[in-house]
Order: sequence, then structure tokens, then C-alpha cells
Amino acid sequence: MESQAIVAVGLAYLLGSVDFGVLVSKLRGVDIYSEGSGNPGTANVYRTMGKGAAAATMVGDVAKGVAAAALGDLWVGEAAGFAAGFAAVLGHCFPIWHGFKGGKGVATGLGAVLWLEPLLGLGLGLAWVGVVATTRLASVGSIVLVVVLVPGLALTGHRGWSLVWAALMATVITWRHLPNIRRLVGGRESKVG
Repeated sequence: MESQAIVAVGLAYLLGSVDFGVLVSKLRGVDIYSEGSGNPGTANVYRTMGKGAAAATMVGDVAKGVAAAALGDLWVGEAAGFAAGFAAVLGHCFPIWHGFKGGKGVATGLGAVLWLEPLLGLGLGLAWVGVVATTRLASVGSIVLVVVLVPGLALTGHRGWSLVWAALMATVITWRHLPNIRRLVGGRESKVG
């Protein structure tokens, strides 16, 4: 990886480490780590503080994914955009600014895809909303998103390292959802709304 790409990926990780769930909750005087599931993601923010706080969290987390992917893509190229998107997801999941206790990376990963393949990103976002509205399970929407991600990118013409970075992104997001998957299988997953 060339030096510009390394710098872009490093900056993307730092950007991803800015956790909007933590920031929004702090502005409202809430420690999101001690509320609900303890996860600083949109679903827990919604359950804890309502729609407005959840919307602000989601917009911030999507925006940092867009910014990270744009940085890598515009500065170096498409594959670096995917690498930077992956780094932002890692930053979101393991944020240096928040003691490495982060969210699950879905909104940040979606933001990266919105930059790199806008129509697919929009479709994934709408699919997530539709699945969550139907099932009231944010984790099911997230799992659908990651299952479709790499095949969707391949169908839209992406190849090589771009797909490798996207697959790594999907793997991290899936790994972060393993407790949710166990609860889904056991019928104990918390619903939203």
C-alpha cells in the first residue's frame, strides 16, 4: 500500500473513532454505555433517548463513513476508498477516542458504500429501513445489509481489492452482531419502537 493510502486509512480510522452515539448522549447528559444495551449505536440511542437523538447519531455515523471513503477514493483511488471505509468501520467499532468501546459499524459502513456505489448504498439503506420497520429488529436489517453488500458490489462491477476491503467490512460488522444473532436464535432479541 502506498504512503498516501496508508495516511488516508489512518485518518479514516481516527474519523471513524468519533462516535456520534457517545457525543449525542453526552450532550443530553446521558452515559450511553450505562443505558439499555450499553452499545453506543443508533438502536440503543433510540431506545434510550428517542427519535431525535437516534437520527442525529445515524446521520453523524453515516457522514463519517461517507467522508472516510471519499478521502481514500479522491486522494488515492477506489480500492483505497474501500480500505478507508473499512478503517472507519474499525474506528467506529474500536474507537481510540472512547476507550475502544464502540458500536457495530452498520451506519458507518453504509456511509462508505453511499460514497463508493451510491445506488447500491441507497438500496441497502432503504432495505435496512424496510426490514426494521417490518420486523422491529435493527439487527435483522443490519444482517441483511452485510449479506447483500459484497454480491451487490460485485454485480455493480467492483473487483479485486475493493471487494476484499468490503468483505472485511462485512465480516467485522457480522462479528460485532454475534451476540444479536445468538439472541435472535434464542428469541430474546430486543425490538425497536
